[in-house]
Amino acid sequence: MSREVDIKRMVELAEQLEYHSHKYYVENSPEISDFEFDRLLRELQDLEDKYPDMASPNSPTKRVGSDLTAEFDSVEHRIPMQSLSNTYSPDELGEWIDRIIREIGEVEFVCELKFDGTAISLTYENGELLQAITRGDGRRGDDVTNNVRTIRTLPLRLRGEGYPQLFEIRGEIFMPYASFDRLNAEREAVGEPLLANPRNAAAGTLKQQSSQVVAHRGLDCTLYHLAGDGVEFKTHWESLEAARGWGFRVSEHARICRTREEVEAYIAYWDVERKALPYATDGVVIKVNRYADQRTLGSTAKAPRWAVAYKFQAERALTKLLSVDFQVGRTGAITPVANLEPVQLAGTIVKRASIHNADQIALLDIRLGDMVYVEKGGEIIPKITGVELSARDEYSRPFEYITRCPECGAELVRYEGEAKHYCPNASGCKPQIIGRIEHFVKRKAMDIEGLGGETIELLWENGMLRDISDVYRLDPMLLASLPRLGEKSAANIIEGVRRSLAVPFERVLFALGIRFVGETTAKYLATHFRTLDAIAAATAEELAEAEEIGSKIADSIIAYFADEQNVRIIERLRESGLRFEVEDKVKTSNALEGKSIVISGKFVGRSRDDMKALVEEHGGKNLAAVSANVDFVVAGDNMGPAKRQKAEKLGVKILSEAEFMELINGAERVTQPAEPLSRTEVESAPIQGTLF
Repeated sequence: MSREVDIKRMVELAEQLEYHSHKYYVENSPEISDFEFDRLLRELQDLEDKYPDMASPNSPTKRVGSDLTAEFDSVEHRIPMQSLSNTYSPDELGEWIDRIIREIGEVEFVCELKFDGTAISLTYENGELLQAITRGDGRRGDDVTNNVRTIRTLPLRLRGEGYPQLFEIRGEIFMPYASFDRLNAEREAVGEPLLANPRNAAAGTLKQQSSQVVAHRGLDCTLYHLAGDGVEFKTHWESLEAARGWGFRVSEHARICRTREEVEAYIAYWDVERKALPYATDGVVIKVNRYADQRTLGSTAKAPRWAVAYKFQAERALTKLLSVDFQVGRTGAITPVANLEPVQLAGTIVKRASIHNADQIALLDIRLGDMVYVEKGGEIIPKITGVELSARDEYSRPFEYITRCPECGAELVRYEGEAKHYCPNASGCKPQIIGRIEHFVKRKAMDIEGLGGETIELLWENGMLRDISDVYRLDPMLLASLPRLGEKSAANIIEGVRRSLAVPFERVLFALGIRFVGETTAKYLATHFRTLDAIAAATAEELAEAEEIGSKIADSIIAYFADEQNVRIIERLRESGLRFEVEDKVKTSNALEGKSIVISGKFVGRSRDDMKALVEEHGGKNLAAVSANVDFVVAGDNMGPAKRQKAEKLGVKILSEAEFMELINGAERVTQPAEPLSRTEVESAPIQGTLF
């Protein structure tokens, strides 16, 4: 059979498989058997193996995913993804509707179920899926295209006609209850911790580095908003109907409402009927239908004025309180957790619930053996909100809160203005030590791969880790001798430790785990004071001069540096070579002056962040997506096929790593400090380091 015939057959098979996928997964009306579908899929896979250069990145074979590890690029949204204003109050919702009617006059609303998942923005070009980006912070998100391709209800190629040449469609990726229950049953069978709820499971699945794992987990997707210059409809409803015709799954439960009473009736109906749905919903979104009216109403800095989300009141269940455990966090905070008789709540079986603190226990008069009300209003762990006093045993006794740490036995303390009790034994309480080390090595801090919670606990038990400074004194031979590790794992840990020495100061500061000093606060402190020594020597008044530093944070910083043990740990970290001061960016040459460059793939001996840093050092500008504005792409191994395809289509030059290095190494050198970051840049810039 000739190549031309084979390639024609590949096109035919792809079209047939997309058609039958839509019939099965979206319309629920399959026309062929599973066996016949699998036979067609195998035939296409065989042809793609024969002609890999002709395999489309949107081939139906990509639905099963790949076991290749994928890193996620951070991508800027072409159109920012705003949040919606929320309300739990029928009166507030009524006031919002009345205001809209006063401003617009006769108006139509579209009411849609609010799916409880994770937001996604999909870009289609010439009818094919080009890119899928998470919401992120609304300005930038992660490119999860390969993972999204595995969602079978999502069209890789559009049907029908009339769709814009380039447009975005936004929606929600969620995990149906059936997928969630199956996944937790599998995890329970092998002794893995259970996933908390479908929403968190969907978000976590979307960030899996193996799209094969994503395909197995069974995500779903519903779409609800078209965006882009090429989208030309008069109403939101028309756009939804068009999207449905192009093959997108659009909720069949959306309705047009013209009065406040119709909106309220829609909400009342679904507040009851949502419990019978096969997926989680947590409210109703109400949007003004006509786009002209939307433009008249406009938006605030954070949310559109023409839409609002009405959140259902949290579901609750009644069950028995069996016992209370006390957990110790990395800051020493004691958290009581209730053990319950298993009960069905919001689509999941609940066995544990938070009680928050001693005050909450006393306020509700919670006692062992009580029948308690449990709510799940978005929390990972549900919470106890009340007691059914009529069911209380007449011999029950008030609950006695613990006075000593359940882990180390130290007497608990309660600081002024704090609701929680704390274990003050920071240097000798195992959960606190392990928690601080886990915080220190996590991705947004020192980013040391291979040191997960179980490994850190193993090293603690073997006397190899007693505080965060011990991370830089690990012996590879001793590491390799421990159970579950071996030479390869030990080598990976040591390499991760070595690479972490290049992490910039603001992330080192965050990694120290100073109470109340999060990622953004660490950026502000680093920008203002420039060195750790300056922060340590600052008075409360001087600390307060930095952006967003109030008295509470200032007092915490002073207390941290007043602790002699913390000072010793910092000195050991300094001896190990960590960065304790801001390093000015230096412009090495003008080789890339005025050039816009995309870095994609994996590189030999350098991380992607390293490559981006080189672009900036030589005067260039990093872009996340390929467009006509890009001067060239630097391609490493496993460059995304969609990026390569688009670059070739636009005629954008693609350089190898070697060609890129030759370009900058041959340039005439200059030395010029970069301009300092503005406050806006500090607040919006992602925390990322340059590893060597």
